[in-house]
Amino acid sequence: MELEREITRAREAIGEEIQGLIFHPAPSVLLALLENPAFDETRLSLLLSRKDLPTEVLEEIGRRKQFLKSYSIKKSLLLHPRTPRLVGLRLLKELYLMDLVQFTLAPAVSAELKRYAEEQIVARLGQMPLGQKITLARRGPSRVAGALVADGHAQVMPIALENPYLTEAQVLKALAREKVPVAVVLALANHRKWSQFYNVRLAIVRSSSTPISIVLRFLPLMTVNDLRALAEPGIVAENLRKYLLAEVHRRMQASKKQAALHMAGDTPALTPQTQDDQSSEKEQQGGKRKRHADRNRGPQEADDDA
Repeated sequence: MELEREITRAREAIGEEIQGLIFHPAPSVLLALLENPAFDETRLSLLLSRKDLPTEVLEEIGRRKQFLKSYSIKKSLLLHPRTPRLVGLRLLKELYLMDLVQFTLAPAVSAELKRYAEEQIVARLGQMPLGQKITLARRGPSRVAGALVADGHAQVMPIALENPYLTEAQVLKALAREKVPVAVVLALANHRKWSQFYNVRLAIVRSSSTPISIVLRFLPLMTVNDLRALAEPGIVAENLRKYLLAEVHRRMQASKKQAALHMAGDTPALTPQTQDDQSSEKEQQGGKRKRHADRNRGPQEADDDA
């Protein structure tokens, strides 16, 4: 009986009485409050500030067109951590660009909605003015920064490479495109951070857009196993295979010479090349362990990290 009285009061309350009901624990009372003609946008915004708001109340707000006429209400509803998936997917299409960016960077957003929002931003990149692209390059989410790197715009790409949200996975995705702009390859090959990642170096060597001078610079930093794999027919251009095979041959000869010296009792100190090989091998093994851990965690968690 008490609950029924509270429901009736919620439908008819006015002024300060409504304020007290906004924090009522019963979902049925909050749903009744939504039917109150005096329940305006200001009070609805206050209701949406409740992080413990029941899902059924959020669903009902998302169904009521009179509430969704207000952009601020749509934004508050979308940014609420308990907003149902279907409501969120529908509202994402109506957000302004920078609010979409804010949404993707919100910590409580689900991985699915974040990915969908990022795809929405990427889909709009072609129609954006340069100023907006630069803003996104500076503080946009990972997938957006990666797309701007892959685009290779001279004024945008250098900024995107410094984006704190840009990940190795997105850099590798940019390098894996069928036609990577040479400017992208050169920028990554000469970048103080990204050129130090072993997998990025490997992708640069493998890319058909990479100039021979860059390939030759990175070959000594590759492991023999990777050089052999890249030298298999059909992996890289034929004119590049001879350089790969020559590097493998040089390494093998150096190893045989060092082994012979060791057998003769004269064990030399590690050469810089041998140290590079060992360093590259360790870096590659570390990458493999990380990828194995990602697989154990499942694709969704690995994608979220990316």
